[in-house]
Amino acid sequence: MNNKSQIFKYSVLSLAVLGVLSSTAYADDEKPIKKDDDMERIVVTASKRAKGLQESPVAITVVSSKAIEQAKVMDIDDLQTLVPTLRVTPLQRSTNTNFAIRGFGNGTNNTGIEPSVGVFIDGVYRSRAAAQIGDLPRLQQIEVLSGPQSTLFGKNASAGVISVSTREPAYYQEGKIEAGIGNFNQRVMKGYYTNGITDNLAFSVSGGFNTRDGYTESVSGLGDINDKDRWNVRGQALYEPTEDVKLRLIADYSKINEACCTVENSINGPTTGAVRALGGVDLDETSSFAYKSALNSDPINNVKDGGVSLQLDVDFDGYSFTSISAVRNNESDFMNDVDYTSLDILNEGGYTDIDTMTQEFRLASTDERQLEWMFGAFIFHEEVTTGDTLYYGNDMRNYFDVLMSAGGAPGLLSGVEGAYGLDAGTFFSGNTAVSSEFKQDNDAYSLFASFDYHINDQFTAIFGVSYTNDQKEITISQNHNDVLSALDLATVPTLYGVPIGNIPQLAPAVPVLESLQFLPPMLGLPNAAENNESDDSKATWSMRLAYEINDNINVFATAATGFKATSWNLSRYSSPFASDQAAIETAGIALPNQVYGGRYASPEEAMVYEIGIKTQFENGSFNATIFDQTIEGFQSSIFIGTGYVLANAGKQSTKGIEFDSNYNLTDDWSFTLAGTFLDPIYDSFEGASGLDGPVDLSGEKPAGIHEVSITAGIVYNFEVFNGADGYVRTDYLYESDVKVAENTPESLSREVNTFNASTGLAFDNGLSLQLWVRNLTNDEYLLSAFPPPIQAGSFNGYPNQPRTFGANISYQF
Repeated sequence: MNNKSQIFKYSVLSLAVLGVLSSTAYADDEKPIKKDDDMERIVVTASKRAKGLQESPVAITVVSSKAIEQAKVMDIDDLQTLVPTLRVTPLQRSTNTNFAIRGFGNGTNNTGIEPSVGVFIDGVYRSRAAAQIGDLPRLQQIEVLSGPQSTLFGKNASAGVISVSTREPAYYQEGKIEAGIGNFNQRVMKGYYTNGITDNLAFSVSGGFNTRDGYTESVSGLGDINDKDRWNVRGQALYEPTEDVKLRLIADYSKINEACCTVENSINGPTTGAVRALGGVDLDETSSFAYKSALNSDPINNVKDGGVSLQLDVDFDGYSFTSISAVRNNESDFMNDVDYTSLDILNEGGYTDIDTMTQEFRLASTDERQLEWMFGAFIFHEEVTTGDTLYYGNDMRNYFDVLMSAGGAPGLLSGVEGAYGLDAGTFFSGNTAVSSEFKQDNDAYSLFASFDYHINDQFTAIFGVSYTNDQKEITISQNHNDVLSALDLATVPTLYGVPIGNIPQLAPAVPVLESLQFLPPMLGLPNAAENNESDDSKATWSMRLAYEINDNINVFATAATGFKATSWNLSRYSSPFASDQAAIETAGIALPNQVYGGRYASPEEAMVYEIGIKTQFENGSFNATIFDQTIEGFQSSIFIGTGYVLANAGKQSTKGIEFDSNYNLTDDWSFTLAGTFLDPIYDSFEGASGLDGPVDLSGEKPAGIHEVSITAGIVYNFEVFNGADGYVRTDYLYESDVKVAENTPESLSREVNTFNASTGLAFDNGLSLQLWVRNLTNDEYLLSAFPPPIQAGSFNGYPNQPRTFGANISYQF
């Protein structure tokens, strides 16, 4: 049976079973809104106006603060255990997390690549993963919108949106303080306080810290890796001078200082012998989940993130006005041992500084009318300054000497240095470094409009349109003193006038030397031959038809487009396009050993077709969406060992079905079940980076996209002595087997079977107790994998987090 047939079979079976069950669309118990006497109505803002979840013709999953608290979701990283359509992948540093929805997503270690999944917190766009990481604040709910959302969400939402809403300050005194402990010496403290100052002015303040020792032990006498050391603080003011005017001011700041992240040896290639010959420790490939580290220096990861936003809402007669203004800054720096052995071969350090300003205006109708409307504008300005340095270590020269000796070319480096008249030890000396600096200025705006036309009481047509303009200007420079990599062996084939090929001692060395030129100099921008600017414009649209069959059943159909502008390659492998070679050579600016590849990936353009159903009954709900989604020019970033190759996949598509459901068997027992079934494929992707050079991935399945993802949960509520309320909860996440990453062998795959559990008691006096465990069965799988620098044939991976558990006590008043 082929994969499409399997997916269809699973989908039909699931729909049959799930007609009586349901989802991660958890209601928020603290502020219930009743549709009638029996059913609770969950309000969402997916259309940028408050609507009931069941009436919103959007594929959306809603997770309440209660579900997050019970399931002990400590960070956005953990959210995927409740949302099967979402994939969250932590990578090399604390600053790098990749989000994908329905398998679509990018925005990894390359700062130039903005995510295809837009993240918004209280209506403010967060452009990079480093600004999204932090312990979740005092939450209202989280909405995960599947499919292109470019019409209403302004910028870079071609694959979906994660929208986080926190609670407004209250006019009455309310507070909570919580303390927790866990294994690996975890210590957690957080709390909030809110109160009214006057009848129309209220405030809230929240904050906390989360520390934990690392769970990966160093075998070379260094510190543990994968610790936690982060804190955050957040303040809000709510001012309502009249019943028609509301101002909400939010200021937040967070800091991370951690040793991240654990890297294991998936495959030890031929170069492993050279490491061990020099006395280095290279981890055994059979101990991927022993959580050991053989680094020669402790990794350093620092992140500082903060910002201020101001939201103004004004109600007029028949319409309302909203303005959201925000300024944010994100600073990070790192130092990592990137050869991942105990030898001092390669180290990398770097920094990133991002200043962002956003402004959104919306004008929307408010009274009941046949034609509801909304007009808006979004303005974005960002300055990115980033740089990195690759330091050659004291063992690098010896490492290559051993490799040359094993390959039958002992003393090669010394011989070539002598032939070129260079001092002995010039190649790969301990003072060699390659420093790259990048700057990107980005200005963008979008104008959007949305119209809801009520054909009759049951049938509504919704049309949205948006025009986006995105401009970027790039500056690139490099300080490069790797002498060997700068030698142009291909175009300077003579030595003192004699062709190298005619010198018996050197002729066989030429291909070997070329293999050691792993980091040729990078041509800077701007220059006389290349354009260092991009200017992209695109109109996107969405058309939705919604029909209310009765009070319990709604169906909808959607056709929508999405857009993401050009992403520039801000990494050491940023290089001119081959089409610019003639102009570069004519201008006389070609560097020795000039490399051609690509400076940027052109815009992404998405298209989706959906048919969905939403149902809600007295004891549960069931929602499902069948979709066909494609992205033309998907921006692919593939790590090749010492940098990133950025390219456009011609076309990537995914057909599938997603559902979510919940069923309340009794007042005490509730069940949740949700899933996503995908059939992803590269319809066309020529020239992708492969293990042995460019490959054609057309017709192949993309790596890292699970065909089947399932989440399930059971909650039992009970009462005990003195009227205390208790619960027991377990959640399960399943992801089918898939190759972990592009540019890695098929043997490196992952399958996820993870259980989480928690239990708690809440007493009438405000005291609560909780026990929790994540990854209960110690499920083991790789998050991703990659080829390490200058270790051909070897592959490293990021193992998932082992079992963690803890206890919390809180007091609410």
